[in-house]
Amino acid sequence: MTQESTSFSIKNWSENDRPREKLLVNGSSALSDAELIAILIGSGSREMSAVELSRLILNHAGNSLDKLGKLSVKELMKFKGIGEAKAITIAAAMELGKRRASEIPISKPVITCSDDAFNVLQPIIGDLPHEEFWILYLNNSHKVLAKHQISKGGFTGTMVDTRIVFQKAVEEAAVAMILAHNHPSGKLMPSMDDKRLTQKLIEAGKIMDVKVLDHLIITCENFYSFADHNLM
Repeated sequence: MTQESTSFSIKNWSENDRPREKLLVNGSSALSDAELIAILIGSGSREMSAVELSRLILNHAGNSLDKLGKLSVKELMKFKGIGEAKAITIAAAMELGKRRASEIPISKPVITCSDDAFNVLQPIIGDLPHEEFWILYLNNSHKVLAKHQISKGGFTGTMVDTRIVFQKAVEEAAVAMILAHNHPSGKLMPSMDDKRLTQKLIEAGKIMDVKVLDHLIITCENFYSFADHNLM
């Protein structure tokens, strides 16, 4: 083997240049966020390695994967060395991470308070740019049987069909439910429409023998609970 070919041996590479090999040897948990992103983009630019470019992108996002996941494809493409294909790869990976976080584990969570419900629902609707209405369907022990999107709307609101709400409850054999929707504006206070809808579903629940336990308004970092504010 010539001296020239030996210089390209993996053992002689800079640690920054071989995150794939590091993953194979030590596992994915041993890699930094920048190294994992470097694997996604594959290569950097003429001026910097893939890892260095990934560090630059992360720094722009405040070293927050949550903020990185909110960057659009066009915003990612502003970085030299990130074309459309690489930007789409990053966006897809961020969405997969979000969906994984939102999945209910095999051991179904028990909702004992509004914080428990928020922890299940925030990864799903907390940072959406539009409103969505979701329901957690619970059994008699308040274990989550299922979570369903009931409607999807615009920036200022979404319509909710009472028939669909209780059709899903019957399908899941639920005895209780928790309502939730997000406010993209970041404002937590319920509107009059929110209050009217809550009362409408509470009354329908009495007829269907399905108790409405709470209604959460969710934003990126916080929530408002109707039950905690004695509005149920």
